[in-house]
Amino acid sequence: MHKDKETTFTYNLTLSQIELLRKKLEEYHFDIERAPYTHFKANGDKVTVSAYDSGAVVIQGKGAKDFVTFILEPDVLQKATLGYEEILEPELFEPHIGVDECGKGDFFGPLVVAGVYTDEETSRALMQARIRDSKKIKSDMQAKKLAREIKTTIGSQSFKILVLMPLRYSELYAEFKNLNRLLAWAHATVIEDLILRAPKAHFALSDQFADPIVLEKELLRRHKKIPLRQRTNAEKDIAVAAASILARAEFIDRLHQLSLEVGVPLPKGASQVKEAALEILRKHGADTLERLCKVHFKTYNELLQESLPLLSHETTNIPLGEQPCISQSTESSSYGPTTDSLDSKATKIVSEAQHAPSEPHES
Repeated sequence: MHKDKETTFTYNLTLSQIELLRKKLEEYHFDIERAPYTHFKANGDKVTVSAYDSGAVVIQGKGAKDFVTFILEPDVLQKATLGYEEILEPELFEPHIGVDECGKGDFFGPLVVAGVYTDEETSRALMQARIRDSKKIKSDMQAKKLAREIKTTIGSQSFKILVLMPLRYSELYAEFKNLNRLLAWAHATVIEDLILRAPKAHFALSDQFADPIVLEKELLRRHKKIPLRQRTNAEKDIAVAAASILARAEFIDRLHQLSLEVGVPLPKGASQVKEAALEILRKHGADTLERLCKVHFKTYNELLQESLPLLSHETTNIPLGEQPCISQSTESSSYGPTTDSLDSKATKIVSEAQHAPSEPHES
């Protein structure tokens, strides 16, 4: 359930619950109509109920809270949750650290891991600010706006953002040999920093790792004995949800910055990236592409093979001495132009493509 300033409530219902809801609305003499993408839309006194094909049910209006309390919960959900969050989910209000990441599955851009410390006061403030899982936020602009609200609400000492730009990410991936261990290192780094800032934290919470023990071992290696909890859909926790939004907003900003520096819009994700990558190779060469992407992705090796004739026999549109510097760390250090010849770079590419891992993986 998500609530927005007590006038909008969103629930995910089963088909049988939606049918039961419709019957109850008929009993209470709501005006029911069919609207696009919905099972129905119902209008009552100071409240509107929309049941979407996806299973989402949105209750809106000044009477929304009363509708949820006196009709939806007792007659349809058959459980009371509104106003009982502290009883039903007490850990939401305990002092704790939540961590999440963004960019793990994106070909371009950094890996960002963020952590947020919350206590009873800040948890309530974040809930009032409509903070929720970033995956449910539809636009980048909204994510960035919420990130600013989070930072203002909790203060600079209650969050940590770790940014691994592509070159540093690739160095760590080569060292750790798999994504799960790299993520554990990054999460532990953030948790360790927040423990020092917020020693009253009762526990740390993260999404479930493919191998849960790796994060526990990494914290123990650092002699950090804070209880660690992992679970699927950890973003339902307010601290993890806030961390998720901070990570996403930071990733969006960094990806946009890289796009401006290289003069090519860099897409999110990993499925529709080849066109942009080939444009970068044509304009700037393989060195620049390496500084923009995660080179252990299968797509990178495919691009190197496809572009080998271009790199071996064509000149770049921009002289190598005038290639843009691509920022690679949170301290905004830059890497300048390459002095490798195109022929030597082409030879290096073949070797890398033959020995690199086929695709990202966790273990």
